[in-house]
Amino acid sequence: MTGPLDGSVALVTGASSGLGRASAAALARAGAHVLVHGRDAGRLAAVAREVGGTPLTGDLADPADAERLAAAALAAAGRVDVLLCNAGVGWSGPFTGMPAGDAARLVAVNLAAPIALTRLLLPGMLEHGGRLVYVTSIAGRLGVAGEAVYSATKAGLDMFAVSLRQELRGSGVGVGVLVPGVVDTPFFERRGEPYTRRRPRPLPADRVAGALVAGIVAGRAEIFAPGWLRLPIAVRGLFPGAYRALDGRFGTRTVALRAGSG
Repeated sequence: MTGPLDGSVALVTGASSGLGRASAAALARAGAHVLVHGRDAGRLAAVAREVGGTPLTGDLADPADAERLAAAALAAAGRVDVLLCNAGVGWSGPFTGMPAGDAARLVAVNLAAPIALTRLLLPGMLEHGGRLVYVTSIAGRLGVAGEAVYSATKAGLDMFAVSLRQELRGSGVGVGVLVPGVVDTPFFERRGEPYTRRRPRPLPADRVAGALVAGIVAGRAEIFAPGWLRLPIAVRGLFPGAYRALDGRFGTRTVALRAGSG
């Protein structure tokens, strides 16, 4: 039985749990050999066994780790056809209470590491074609109070992808982004504040991963999960004044929810 990604090599960062783990499994089902990256060697080994992939352990908060990871990926598989930059960390609370070390970690993992990995792996992709995919966030499109640095890193990653897509047009290397809302993963507990809202309900990671891989296969520039996230983004773009007024009254999350609920 063949899959749409048969014979390709995919590198997934942050693959030891959550969306990264689900995406690694979906890529493997599509036929890719998956290189799975993460910090926890034990959990990563388990994921690698599940997907028939190769574990590559490291911590992208260390600026040197991107170079080590790229070298290890090329040594293990010879090339990378799909780079899925999924690894990310969050932090929730007033900006004035955010430790400098936490701010630096968010910038390093969420923004600097994807840029570094792209710089290191893109030359090879330009020789044989490939796909660059970045997991951003609705927070990077709309902004979220209490998540100023996280929102900034995701907005920066989004704009990096947009600019790179323009630069690489016609080169054989595609660029896409996944813009998720709330996904049922350990992310919220790890950022320091669990998700407690009844709506919108967190999406299962497997469902989001399925949409992501379908988007990779189709070559889509943007993949929204859930799809209705396009609506509040469009409202903000078309009617910025009205959006700011609603945001000031209700907050970004509530505005997005009301727009999505119709």
